[in-house]
Amino acid sequence: MNVPADLLYSSDHEWIRQDGDVVTIGITEYAQDSLGDVVFVEVPEQGTAVVSGDSFTEVESTKSVSDIYAPMSGTISSVNDALEDQPELLNSDPYGEGWICAIRYSDAGQLDDLMDAGAYRALTEG
Repeated sequence: MNVPADLLYSSDHEWIRQDGDVVTIGITEYAQDSLGDVVFVEVPEQGTAVVSGDSFTEVESTKSVSDIYAPMSGTISSVNDALEDQPELLNSDPYGEGWICAIRYSDAGQLDDLMDAGAYRALTEG
């Protein structure tokens, strides 16, 4: 399973790429594999306030509908509109073109609540 070392991870199987005070978010390879073929992504709205741990969007697959949880509190600063027409990007390129949104976070301390690649690998293998 691919777990890029340059990313952070949540226990809800989201990956987080930090760039200044903005984090880009997607679902991990483990999550997309568990979901199966993704058929719909509810792309969140830019400008929406999100709270760490709260669901802010959904992903529908051939197996189920799953909530996506905000790994950090803040405001959605950009969204991946390509997912509206190509939800399968979550399966084919979860760490690249399959990103969901970016959040301008309000509390850098919340980064400490996230896992590095080693800890996330241990979570998924345990």
